[in-house]
Amino acid sequence: MSQQWLCEQILGIQPAGEDEKPKPRRTQADKWALNYAAARQFYEREGHLRVPRKHTERIVVGDHGSGGSGEGQEERELRLGAWIGNQRSRAATLAPERIEQLSTIGMRWT
Repeated sequence: MSQQWLCEQILGIQPAGEDEKPKPRRTQADKWALNYAAARQFYEREGHLRVPRKHTERIVVGDHGSGGSGEGQEERELRLGAWIGNQRSRAATLAPERIEQLSTIGMRWT
């Protein structure tokens, strides 16, 4: 408490506003879900999941509950080709539900 008083009163530093605070970190599950959404988007567009290793997929992420106004949304580029290759090489340790999700959209495991 005394540090906060010193910062505000002596140094003139104010606490960060909501727009200045860093975004919360994404968990591994969040990252997997983002990449899976990119894979599903690729599959729906291309009809297969034979993604070139260097391919990046552009997806829109964010708040979809804003009435379609686009607020809170951002465009992201994900290295989908590398991610697909990594999932394939980790097949033995992937959770069964993740294997099922990827198999549903045409994942080749060998």
